[in-house]
Amino acid sequence: MELSPRLGTAEYRERIRVMAMVAMLGVLVLVGRLVYVQVIDSGRWVQMAEDNVLRRIDLPSTRGVIRDRRGRVIATNRPSYFVYVVPGLFRLENFPRFAEYLGLNRDERDRLEARIRGMEGPRRFHQLLARADIDREALAMIETHRTELPGVQVIATPVRQYPFGDLAAHALGFMNEVNADDLVEYQGRDYRAGERIGRSGLEKAWESILRGRRGWVRLEHDVRGALLSARDAFQRLGSDRRQDPVPGRDLVLTLDMELMRSIDRAFRGRPSGAAAVVDVHTGRVLALFSKPSIDPNLMTTGIPAALARELDENPYRPRIDKTIYESYYPGSTFKPFTALAGLGAGLLDARSQVTCTGRHVLGRHVFRCKHVHGAIALHRAIAESCNVFFYQLAESVTMDRIAQMAYEFGLGHRTGIGINQETPGFIPTRAWYAQYYPGQWRIGHTLNTAIGQGNVRVTVLQLALAYAALANGGTLFVPQIVERVESPDGMVLQRFPPTVRHRVAVNPRHLDMINAALTDVVASNTGTAHGAQIAEVDIAGKTGTAQVSRIVRDPNDPRRSWSSMRDHAWFAGFAPAQAPEIAIVLLVEHGGSGGHEAAPLLAQVVRDYFTRIRPGAPVPTVQTLRLQEQRRRRSLNLR
Repeated sequence: MELSPRLGTAEYRERIRVMAMVAMLGVLVLVGRLVYVQVIDSGRWVQMAEDNVLRRIDLPSTRGVIRDRRGRVIATNRPSYFVYVVPGLFRLENFPRFAEYLGLNRDERDRLEARIRGMEGPRRFHQLLARADIDREALAMIETHRTELPGVQVIATPVRQYPFGDLAAHALGFMNEVNADDLVEYQGRDYRAGERIGRSGLEKAWESILRGRRGWVRLEHDVRGALLSARDAFQRLGSDRRQDPVPGRDLVLTLDMELMRSIDRAFRGRPSGAAAVVDVHTGRVLALFSKPSIDPNLMTTGIPAALARELDENPYRPRIDKTIYESYYPGSTFKPFTALAGLGAGLLDARSQVTCTGRHVLGRHVFRCKHVHGAIALHRAIAESCNVFFYQLAESVTMDRIAQMAYEFGLGHRTGIGINQETPGFIPTRAWYAQYYPGQWRIGHTLNTAIGQGNVRVTVLQLALAYAALANGGTLFVPQIVERVESPDGMVLQRFPPTVRHRVAVNPRHLDMINAALTDVVASNTGTAHGAQIAEVDIAGKTGTAQVSRIVRDPNDPRRSWSSMRDHAWFAGFAPAQAPEIAIVLLVEHGGSGGHEAAPLLAQVVRDYFTRIRPGAPVPTVQTLRLQEQRRRRSLNLR
C-alpha cells in the first residue's frame, strides 16, 4: 500500500510539531533550572563559591568578671594563645617540626597526629585544637615559621585567672575543658571541643550568665590555606563576613575578700577547718572559708598528675567544701535550740534549776559533764555549758520537740545557696530510729541529741544562718552569695534582694533569754569563752567541743595521729551582742576545746571586721560605749 504525497506531508508536519514541543519543553526546563539556581537557590551556590576562597575563624568571647562586694576582681581573664590545625590544609610531613615547636611529648604527639589523620570528609577543614595556652617561646616559634606551616592558626583566647589563688576557691569553683559527655549534654548550646566550661561553684552555677557568645569572621585564603585578608581589616568587613563576639556578664558577689583574708590569717597553723559569716539582717554571705583548698588556677589550666594524687591522698580532703558539703556534730552550739524547745513546751523557765554533780545516771549509763556546777539554771547552763542541765531537760522535752525546733531554724534542710553539692545535715526523730533501728530506741539517744551529739549533723553555713535568726529576732534567710549582675560597662542588669525563707515560730521573750545567756558566754568571768573577750566589740555566742569517731581500722591511716583524734572545736555567735550585724561560725577540725581554740580565732576575725574591714566608720569600742553610758547616768542623777 502506498501513501499519498498529502498524507506524507501531514505526517512530517506532525513530527516537526512534536519535536518543537519537546525542544520547547527542554528550553523551559533549562530556563526553570537556571532561575532556580541563580535566583531561588543562589545563596547556597554563592556560599559554596565563597567557601572555596573564604575560611570561617571563630572569635572567642570574653567571660564575665567576678567581683567581691567592694569591687575587687576575684575571677578575671588573662590573654592566652591557642594553636589550631585545619587537617585538610596541613602537610603531615611538617608534623615533626610542628610538634617540636609546641613542645609536645611522645604521647601528646601520637594523640595529635592520630586526630589529624582521623579527620575525614568536610570535617578535614574544621579547626582542630592542637595545644591550649602555649608559652611565649612556642608562640615565637610558630609565628617565625608560619609560612612553613599551612593550615596552622594561632588564636588569642582569654583564659580564666583567679588573683586570690585558693582563697574562696570552693565558692568560686573552677573551669576545665569540655569533654565528649558535655558536648552531648549541652548539644545546641554552641559548645565545642577545646573550650572551657564551669565545673563547680559559681563558675558552674552561673555559666549561662558568665559565658557570653562567640563571634566569627570569614577571611580569604589561597589554595595552600594561607590567609590573604589582613587581621586589622576585621572591623571593616560587613555583617555577612563578620559577627562580633558578645562578652559575658559580670557578677558582683556578697563576699568580702578582705574578711576572707582575715579568716585565713586566723587559721594559720591549723591544717583544717571552716568558717562562715553572714549579715544577720539580709542573709548575705560575707565569707565562706574552707581549709585546705585547691588553687583554681591549677584546676583550670590542668593539674599535674603527681599533684592530683597528692591532693587525693591528703587526709584533710582539700577537694571537699567544708562549709556546705561536709556536715559535723555541732556539740554544745546546738544547746540554744534544745533550750528553746523546752521553753516553747512550757517545761522550762528562767528559774528552773537542776543540780549538777558532774554526772547524770540513766539506768546503767553515766552521762558526764566537764565540771561540777551545783545548782544551776538556764542562763548559767548556757554560759558555762552544763551538760547535766540539758540531760535532765531532754528527758522531759522529747527528741521530736527538739527536732521540730531545729527544723524551725533551718537545721536538717539544705540552705538553698545554689552552688556546689549541698548536704542537708541531719536531725534525728523517734520515727527515724523506729524505721532504721527498730527495737533499739533508748532515752539516751535524746540525751545525746540535746547536746548536739549522737546522730545530729549540721553544716557550718546552716549553723551561721541559725545563729543569725537568733540574733535578728527569728527571721531565717535564704543565703545570698550573688548581689547583682552587671554588663561589662558597669550597668546593673539585675539586682537580687534578700529572700526570707521562714519566720521562726518562737516567743520573742525566749529569744531574749537565750541571747542574754549567749552574751555571758564571753562577757561573764565563768563563761566558756571568756578568754576571747575583746575591748573593741561585745560578742555573743556558744562554744562547742564535738566528739569525733576514734575508730581507725587502717594502722597506716594518717588520721591515727594524736592531733587528728582530737574533738572538733566550734564557736558560733554574733556581734555586736546588743545590736547584731553579723553572725559568724568557726570550726577548727580536731582543734580540741571550742573555748580555748575556736573562740580566740573568731574574736580575732570579729576585731578585724569591726575595726578595719566593715564598711563605714568602725563601731564604738565596748569601753567607749560604757563610758557613754556612765556619763548618761551621771547626767540623769544630776538632774
